[in-house]
Amino acid sequence: MTVIESSVELNLPVEKVYTFLADMNNHQQLMPENIYNWSSTTDDASFTIQNMAKLAIKISDRVENKELTAIPTEKPPFDVELKWTVTDNGNGGTVAKHIISADLNMMMKMLAVKPLQNLADHQTQRLTEVLK
Repeated sequence: MTVIESSVELNLPVEKVYTFLADMNNHQQLMPENIYNWSSTTDDASFTIQNMAKLAIKISDRVENKELTAIPTEKPPFDVELKWTVTDNGNGGTVAKHIISADLNMMMKMLAVKPLQNLADHQTQRLTEVLK
């Protein structure tokens, strides 16, 4: 299993960050420009990644004010789990971490690790811009 992580600190309480992330409708704001055909509800989202694949995900697990896990609802090119964790930074702010776990063979790993890392980094960066 390949694990890709990106984290960011926000000057907002855990509850506010969690509430934003808990609604899949908000995740469109975190996506890069190569994502299109976005469709979502509170619990799921589907979209197309330019020159790659169509992906449909749903929130499979929620631990209030701690973590959210999303998994594909249709067969993806490889098994993947998307997780957000939020923890108090001790100063009333939040550390938000985006963790992508993917079951990649060696060939897929060479092709997918960099784009997945870029996606995780882009989403955590956008989170700081959207939640000001």
